[in-house]
Amino acid sequence: MAKVYLTGAGPGDIELMTLKAARVVKEADVLIYDRLANPEILDMAQEDCEMIYVGKQDGKHSVPQDEINEIIYQAALKYENVVRLKGGDPFVFGRGGEEAIYLYDRNIKFEIIPGITSSVSVPAYAGIPVTHRGITTSFRVVTGHESPNKKISQIEWQTFLNDETIVFLMGFHNIKLITNKLMELGKARDYPCAVISKGSTPEQQVVVSTLENIVEDSKELPTPAIIVVGEVVKLREQIKWFK
Repeated sequence: MAKVYLTGAGPGDIELMTLKAARVVKEADVLIYDRLANPEILDMAQEDCEMIYVGKQDGKHSVPQDEINEIIYQAALKYENVVRLKGGDPFVFGRGGEEAIYLYDRNIKFEIIPGITSSVSVPAYAGIPVTHRGITTSFRVVTGHESPNKKISQIEWQTFLNDETIVFLMGFHNIKLITNKLMELGKARDYPCAVISKGSTPEQQVVVSTLENIVEDSKELPTPAIIVVGEVVKLREQIKWFK
C-alpha cells in the first residue's frame, strides 16, 4: 500500500539529515522536492527514482500549493514509496500540515519525518545561540512572509519589546518593513541584528549589524536568508566556529 513520507531535509548541510530521512530517500520511488533541500540529497536516491521539482523562491511559486498537494496525492496512487522532501522541518512554515490533511481526506497513509529546523540550526552555524543564560530565556520563530503593514496581522508586534530572541524565516525580502516596525514599536535603533544567508552550507554568509543599519549592510546577500534579532547576536564573536 502506498505511503507518503513528509520529510524534513534539514537546513542545508547534508550531514544534518536524520538517519530516517536518509533511509526513505534511498528507498523512494518518487521524490517531490523543494528548492531549499540540498541538491546533493537527490544523488542518494535510486537510479530509477522519479524526480519532481516543486520549489518556490522569493515569493514566486513555481507550483501553487494546491497543485503540490494534488501532485503528492497522484504520486501516491502510482507509487508505493513517495517522499515529499522539504528544507528544514515540514511543520515549521513548511505547509506540511496542509499536505498531511489533504492526504488524510483522501485516505492516503502518511508519515511525518521531522527535520532540523533552520530557525535553530542556522543561527548555531553562525555562532548565535537562540537562548543563553543571563541574556534570554526564550525565543520565538516568526514568519517574515507576512507584511507588517497589512491591515490585519496575525503577528502580535507589541509583544516583541521583550528581550527574547526573534528569528524571522522567509523574511529577507521584507527586512526593511520588519526592522522599521520593530523600531517604531520602541526597539532601540542600535539593537543587535544579524542576517544569515545560505546557513550551514559552504556558501554561508553572516552580517551582524543593528536594526537601523542591517538593511543596508545585508543588501548584497543572496537568499535563502534568515533574520535574527536579539542580544544573543553579540555572542557571535566568541562562538563563531563554522567557515
